[in-house]
Amino acid sequence: MQVELPDGKRLELPDGSTGAAVAQAIGPGLAKAALGTRVNGKLSDLQTTVPDGATIAIVTKRDGDAIALQRHTLAHVMAQAVREYFVEQGFSANSVRMGIGPVIENGFYYDFDLPRTLTPDDLEAIEARMRAIVAADLPLRKYELPRDAALERFVRLEDPYKTELIEDLQAGEAITFYEQGGESGFTDLCRGPHVPSTGAVTPHFKLMSVAGAYWRGDETRPMLQRIYGVAFTTREELDKHLWQIEEAKKRDHRKLGAELDIFILDDDVGPGLPLWLPRGGVMIDQIEKLAKDMEDAGGYQRVRSPHLSKESLFLKSGHLPYYEESMFPAMELDNGIRYFIKPMNCPFHHKIFDARPRSYRDLPLRLAEYGTCYRYEDSGALMGLMRVRSMQMTDAHTYCTEERFEVEFLKVIDMYVEYFRLFGIDDYVMRLSKHATEGLGKKYVDNQALWLKTEDMVRQAMISAGVPFVEEEDEAAFYGPKIDVQIRSAIGREFSLATNQVDFAVPDRMGLHYVGADNERKVPLVLHRAPLSTHERLIGFLIEHFAGDFPVWLAPEQVRVVPIADRHFGYANRLVERLAAAGLRGTVDEGGDRMNAKIRAAELYKVPYIVIVGDNEEAGDRVSFRSRQEPERKDVAVEAFVAHLADAAARRLLKPEPLAA
Repeated sequence: MQVELPDGKRLELPDGSTGAAVAQAIGPGLAKAALGTRVNGKLSDLQTTVPDGATIAIVTKRDGDAIALQRHTLAHVMAQAVREYFVEQGFSANSVRMGIGPVIENGFYYDFDLPRTLTPDDLEAIEARMRAIVAADLPLRKYELPRDAALERFVRLEDPYKTELIEDLQAGEAITFYEQGGESGFTDLCRGPHVPSTGAVTPHFKLMSVAGAYWRGDETRPMLQRIYGVAFTTREELDKHLWQIEEAKKRDHRKLGAELDIFILDDDVGPGLPLWLPRGGVMIDQIEKLAKDMEDAGGYQRVRSPHLSKESLFLKSGHLPYYEESMFPAMELDNGIRYFIKPMNCPFHHKIFDARPRSYRDLPLRLAEYGTCYRYEDSGALMGLMRVRSMQMTDAHTYCTEERFEVEFLKVIDMYVEYFRLFGIDDYVMRLSKHATEGLGKKYVDNQALWLKTEDMVRQAMISAGVPFVEEEDEAAFYGPKIDVQIRSAIGREFSLATNQVDFAVPDRMGLHYVGADNERKVPLVLHRAPLSTHERLIGFLIEHFAGDFPVWLAPEQVRVVPIADRHFGYANRLVERLAAAGLRGTVDEGGDRMNAKIRAAELYKVPYIVIVGDNEEAGDRVSFRSRQEPERKDVAVEAFVAHLADAAARRLLKPEPLAA
């Protein structure tokens, strides 16, 4: 057999050679350093046979791929440690049953059916045992078993989970096992890949938590205990990740949202249905004002649509029956006619487009709406503002000709970039989400030619504009490709926040058309655009991104005025009136607490500016202030202070430049 190396050289090897044999043939030094392989672009391990004619690269600890191999083997090390830990406590080995243990972002997990509930103390003991297994440097051996023998093995072990996994494999599919520490050690059903021994894993790992997880994600199946672990190439990466987790707890939008009086969730209202408190309402108003300013500049027209519709609208758009599981149940009204609460705005906008005859001269037509939509998210998926059932969307649809597509598509991308600048988001990835051929007619509109055409249109638009992006298979909308934007907050948490979708299918399905320059009827392309996700998700993100320290323009309360004594209340209130006249939001603390307690209360609310006024300030029409945005100042003219804040708010600055002395 023959394989090709990354430099183009070809290597002759005996038939059936493994990755280890390839590394040895290249050189003993590489063979010693090898942790795995990449065969035809796919990560593999040293024990797996390499196909004839393959392109192969050897993976060492210097390669980014190595950590995925190490994390997978760490999942097996953890499983071995859990089994040994429970056996040592007097439980039988068969009482420790295992589900699956995959690699995930930053680490790994394994699902267990155990004879008792795990505690944090258990995790410490299991991690210590894992380190002993790593130090023992147990070799891993890969082998196959026939289907009947594999099934017999797990039936004998009374393990329903592995038995089910094998039964679900297609006939003829290889059933592989990995053994670590010899026949008397630990063996697990697994496709791989893995490092060659337990000693080859990174030492920079930590078990993090235990959570409940239904077997195979089905809430009707047994609840298992899932142990999560993280692992990194360096100690610095692990320490940074642990810091991010601790910081995320402090910044959790559910915690800060309550402390800052932004939103609440109430059992009587229902899960996933947030109530916005006045301070949250101010933030929504500011975000909508920002969006309207951007859309006015971009030539959008605002429309409104009702909160519910007859079933026939969603049948025409194609959302029914395919999307029905994500919609609230129908209401039967008007002699049995079914109505649905709307899960999205697009079918309504299509009807608005279709309400008047359209010419190519009318295009592009950009329709925007700040509508509330409702989606029935599974209760287990709900999470604060990030996953809700009621959502307010800054949503828009652009109807354009194919010739105008690239211009309109890139205008949306430019809008996204400007939003990210305003919010201080500089770590993001734009992803071209494409269809998968096997999903045609099921998950995706069955038109391969149009899929390939529109995907390439998006690809070429991004390339021509010099916008970096990655491509991802099987992530498109059912009606067309899209650009999804994954962003990272100030502490590295990842969010999906924006989408720009191409729809080549629904306009035709709903009979939308315009008259072209050739006097022929044509179907418009539609861009579905949601640059700020929903108000709920965006504000949840911003709470965590800024840790509640919002820019002046977005802060619910921009100025808290603290009078030193009761006799200063009048001056304080006149100051707030002057702030309001300049479009700024301020309040006076007229409570009975001492001044320091009032300042502390304003700090807990993270008010950007705390103004202290007393005799000297009133006599000279001055203020003294403390700020979360700039250095403390005393004896500042009110006119200068108000103008300074008004400028920062009007320009939507992340942080104002310090007020000049």
